[in-house]
Amino acid sequence: MVMVMKSTKSLCPECLAVIDASIFEENGRIMIEKTCSEHGSFKDIYWSSAEQFKRFDHYWHDGDGVTNPNVQAAGDCPNLCGLCPSHRTTTILANIDVTNRCNQACPVCFANASSTGYLYEPSIEQIRAMMKMLRDEKPVPCPAIQFAGGEPTMREDIVQIVKMASEFEFTQVQMATNGIKLAKSLKLCKDLVDAGLHTVYLQFDGVIEEPYKTTRGYNALKLKLQAIENCRTTGLRSVSLVPTLAKGVNDSQVGDIIRFAVNNIDTVKGINFQPVSFTGRINKEERMEKRVTIPYLFDLIQEQTGGAITAEDFYPVPFVVPISHFVNAEEGIPNVEFTVHPHCGTGTYIYVENGKMIPITRFIDVEGLLEHINELASEDNKWIGKSLGKIKRIGSLISALPQYIDTAKAPKSVDVKKLFIDVLKDGTGEAIKEFHRHTLFVGAMHFMDLYNIDLNRIQRCGVHYATPDGRIIPFCTYNTIHRAEIERKFATPLIKAKVQI
Repeated sequence: MVMVMKSTKSLCPECLAVIDASIFEENGRIMIEKTCSEHGSFKDIYWSSAEQFKRFDHYWHDGDGVTNPNVQAAGDCPNLCGLCPSHRTTTILANIDVTNRCNQACPVCFANASSTGYLYEPSIEQIRAMMKMLRDEKPVPCPAIQFAGGEPTMREDIVQIVKMASEFEFTQVQMATNGIKLAKSLKLCKDLVDAGLHTVYLQFDGVIEEPYKTTRGYNALKLKLQAIENCRTTGLRSVSLVPTLAKGVNDSQVGDIIRFAVNNIDTVKGINFQPVSFTGRINKEERMEKRVTIPYLFDLIQEQTGGAITAEDFYPVPFVVPISHFVNAEEGIPNVEFTVHPHCGTGTYIYVENGKMIPITRFIDVEGLLEHINELASEDNKWIGKSLGKIKRIGSLISALPQYIDTAKAPKSVDVKKLFIDVLKDGTGEAIKEFHRHTLFVGAMHFMDLYNIDLNRIQRCGVHYATPDGRIIPFCTYNTIHRAEIERKFATPLIKAKVQI
């Protein structure tokens, strides 16, 4: 039985024309189908579980976007990206590609790094301008930045770039890396820590060598392990593992990757599974064979952890919007709101005690607690102008917490109630860092390609690219449409570049 659930706009994978698309349920799965008048029909899987699709859809939250868009005209999505007035989410995490050079040639590279025949490497001045643009975004300055590529450590001035991000006061400074140079240089790790790098976003496809031979073209495992050890030694204690997940390649490694993170939780603070996106260098003919969706990942996690973590432990990104509302009410100023499309990403937090994984959902009624927090935030108007407003909100929350937290099932090594109160009082400050010191984040972000692209998701994207021409472009449209144009526009021919590719 086929039941159309949503209508949206998508793109023809051949000519990139904007065309109508239907999202519908078929045999318990969610599919997307579209027809181009010139190139025919295209059908792909959107989510492999209709049940989980509907559960996540319940948490849809639309934001108000930016008040100072870089592109004034609206309505030409996704061709006129910039951000434009149609975009509904501010920049939660910004990527800046600092180079297209790479010391690998991965068959699955969505950026097609090092294969273009030209050098794309923005100058320090251009990177500074992009950072300023991000921090000038209104009503909420972009809080987090990630340097990507290519391989960012190919730049000799990467430490200087990281330091510059710290000077712009980004609360989170990250670097996406294959880890090769980190594995080979303790000094580089130490210099990056001293410059203000907070998190290493480490390409990590498994705990055995076979997946690397497929995804990276060689056995990179020893280098990954050494990179983590060098981060540990130099005090860089926030490594996030980033497995590129493909069926038949490393989907059997999911549980082992989680257990590896648990065993290294002093340094590894997160896992962000990324189902493979069929763009860039990957063979697009393999998409139905290797396509991984977020619900399929849930099944893998539950099966391979013996039920220690299940699908019901995960929630979509906008689930936490009530916390933003509460912090906004507490601070009296706009704060970042995670109003991302509910089918883009997911996550949960895991406490680890004596080697045992305890998802936060096992001892906290997260749905009830978030509803209560949202109610407190919405009562702000009746307290406005009253000096006791904050005290009343926090007091009400403290009184209500016992009904949402089962202390008998909670980890004994941490005061969970105090942690939550501190997070809600302090917003993105030291309390957030303390929370992350005690937990392991397990999440996924499923980036789109031209076969499953949904423009409703694009308009609610919170992960953006800053570009040298003064634009801020959503992640999936940058990598499927705009990357080649931007790189060519600001590229140097290799014969003139005189750098190692």
